[in-house]
Amino acid sequence: MSWSEMQPLLSQGTIDTLYMVLWSSLVTVAGGLPLGVLLVLTDKGGLLQNRPVNKVIGVVVNIGRSMPFIILLIALIPFTTWVVGTFIGPTAMIVPLAVGAIPFFARLVETAIREVDHGLVEAVQSMGGSIPTIVRKVLLPQALPSLIAGLTTTVITLVSYSAMAGAVGGEGLGSKAITYGFQRFETQFMLITVGVLIAIVTVIQLIGDGAVRLLARRGRTS
Repeated sequence: MSWSEMQPLLSQGTIDTLYMVLWSSLVTVAGGLPLGVLLVLTDKGGLLQNRPVNKVIGVVVNIGRSMPFIILLIALIPFTTWVVGTFIGPTAMIVPLAVGAIPFFARLVETAIREVDHGLVEAVQSMGGSIPTIVRKVLLPQALPSLIAGLTTTVITLVSYSAMAGAVGGEGLGSKAITYGFQRFETQFMLITVGVLIAIVTVIQLIGDGAVRLLARRGRTS
């Protein structure tokens, strides 16, 4: 396969991969952030201590994390079809990608929130701060560097998930690697696809690390 033949395939695969990762990341943050906060607030000694609720959320998150993504991808085909009308294509893959990443990100959020100095929470609480205020003004801002680091890890995980999604018609670089690299024995195309995925992951990691350093520096200054 010549470069002129590979270029449009790689370009379209990269666009589809970034599309899937971007939208599934947004859905993951929307679902995983409140779940992670609730895991902390409803835990023993939390501001909304409620052990039954905490246990239920914890079990749901653990089940989601323990499910291999390729199995989850197949198991969610009926749900994905119900949500978007099809289970094939980059738009359809956003559903299983988000479902698989939300519990993963929720645990990272929980870990980040638990690192916040409890004394700050008690200080705001003693001044009459409500729970939403404590979450918005103390927990999330103080945990922001760790949250960004966790989000970076999650986005990179979504890149790998999106490559696996190519096995069931998810398009993206994974699909191109399977169809044109593996099935047609185009080793060069396969290696280039791997190189593009490495480049995407590297850029995401650099952006995430830079954001964490910037936020940590601002935190020390303030």
